[in-house]
Amino acid sequence: MQIAWSDHPREHPQVALIDPLAVDMAPLAEVLAGPGVMVAHAAEQDLEILERICGMGPSRLFDTQIAAGFAGHGSSSLSALTQAFLGQEMAKGDRLTDWRVRPLTDSQMAYAAADVEHLLQLADAIAADLDRSDRTAWAEEECEYVRLRSHGPGDPLKAWWKLRDARSLKGASRGVAQEVAAWRERRAQAVDQPVRSVLPDLAVQAISHRPPADPAALTRIRGLEGRHMRPAVVEEVLAAVERGRVLPSSELCLPPAEDVPRELRAPVALVMAWIAQLARDSRIDTSLLATRGDVATYLRGEPDSRLSGGWRSALVAEPVQALVDGRAALTFDSGGSLVLEERSRRPYAGP
Repeated sequence: MQIAWSDHPREHPQVALIDPLAVDMAPLAEVLAGPGVMVAHAAEQDLEILERICGMGPSRLFDTQIAAGFAGHGSSSLSALTQAFLGQEMAKGDRLTDWRVRPLTDSQMAYAAADVEHLLQLADAIAADLDRSDRTAWAEEECEYVRLRSHGPGDPLKAWWKLRDARSLKGASRGVAQEVAAWRERRAQAVDQPVRSVLPDLAVQAISHRPPADPAALTRIRGLEGRHMRPAVVEEVLAAVERGRVLPSSELCLPPAEDVPRELRAPVALVMAWIAQLARDSRIDTSLLATRGDVATYLRGEPDSRLSGGWRSALVAEPVQALVDGRAALTFDSGGSLVLEERSRRPYAGP
């Protein structure tokens, strides 16, 4: 774990590297609970880990990736932002190293320290840019949304929804997918490994389509060829397959309907075209403005739509509502950009 802090904004930060395999990180909770702001880049995974080892996340958060999205940098890497805002090159040498091996080399520790060495300065630079464009409140609202939402593992019975072909599965295959994916989630938590290390997605999908009946059939599953699995694990997988085969329909957790129903595909496509233009014009990352799912949720009139409140309401929801109500229309200007303007209600009569 890399931590940087500074007692004065203009001072070079102090950096500490803490080995979580050797040190109990739980006392860090006292710092997290304090009034300070935790600065992190793409903080989702950090927040999940902090909640696991400290029992809590920070009381305040500034995510440099999110904040930079309001300054025209969409989902940029830490190195790209450091170069763009500070003109600093970040080391790349040990990016793909095995961090489980001890002791760490001097090169590894230098790389780890570099990850946070400029982070506070970067946050200050991004914040200054947001102040100039009057978007600080928007970034703070989005960071708070990320900080407050759940970062722990989800419901194991819904894990199969993440499979690429989940919605196309039929009959008993859905039950097998649910039970095998749920077993994989629980197993990954028990052994503290990524779910795909326990069982690859490809294997879960193949097992769901053609459920194996015995260990020999399991070893022939696509994605498991040549992979050694302990007998106890094989037994657990086959047990999950059997549970899935006979799973009552009342116990099947079906994924929600497709994000964009057929009747909304054309309106959503039209709105997304305008949102892409709005993102370019306003220098805001498109994914921050709205996803296709956000637009579909809003058009269905669901009360929890992200577009209905906060900074998106005036910037996105109100113009979208004018468009779908027929009060506004989209056209191209002379430069080829989409423009939302008041509708004339005069049908095109042809050349």
